[in-house]
Amino acid sequence: MTDILLQVRHLHKTYRQRTGTLGLNAHTIHALDDVSLQLKQGSTLAVVGESGSGKSTLARGILRLLPLDSGEVIFDGQDFLALDKSALRTARRHIQMVFQDPFASLNPRMRVGEIIAEGLVIHGIGNTQQQQDSVVQMLEKVGLQADDASKYPHQFSGGQRQRIGIARALILQPKLLICDEPVSALDVSVQAQILLLLKQLQQEMGLSYLFITHDLRVVRHIADDVLVMQKGKVIEQGSVETIYNAPQQKYTQQLLSAIPGHGLRAITA
Repeated sequence: MTDILLQVRHLHKTYRQRTGTLGLNAHTIHALDDVSLQLKQGSTLAVVGESGSGKSTLARGILRLLPLDSGEVIFDGQDFLALDKSALRTARRHIQMVFQDPFASLNPRMRVGEIIAEGLVIHGIGNTQQQQDSVVQMLEKVGLQADDASKYPHQFSGGQRQRIGIARALILQPKLLICDEPVSALDVSVQAQILLLLKQLQQEMGLSYLFITHDLRVVRHIADDVLVMQKGKVIEQGSVETIYNAPQQKYTQQLLSAIPGHGLRAITA
């Protein structure tokens, strides 16, 4: 039995973009250009790059939220891109996502308990009482209170809303969490709290994280390995220590040099 949970091989995704006054000029954008990676069970792989590097396209492609031109996605031993609709629905229970903007990703007309329980309802897991019990347990696991289930998203701070988003993602007990810039909308002190929470949950639940970010400052506190993307290509990858202490590519060096000196306060496991 392999300890590799996610294997991505040679992903390609292109777009045709038209320019000019009448849109007569067209050129091809390589959003993903032969991207490969692997993620070990229970570990965190950070995908780092500036806006337009292809990292969010990579996440959506892995989840089959957009069609890929070619490549393979092997998740938990299954060819994810070959699954039919029914099998894909089942498999997606095991891959959940935490989004960048915790307010925009939560339905403002739904109570928090309903938001978190939605996955259980969709997949027909448990009766109403069991679902409510699971919601309370998950709220407490992410550092919120049981009575928060009856409140609405607007009644919470940004950091609290991101905890709600994490609870919603974890209610189905996934194996993989794709975190798409999950702390970039939060201030530095709250970022540290959310990163610490994610590390604690990973240890408790045996989670694997694909952590997408533009900020190498954050990466050092959450990741085991780093993959650096630029213009759809993987230009460098390695352990956190290797990337931070001996970056090979000028682009990676530039990303590292952009880290502000004060940074995040130290986080301990």
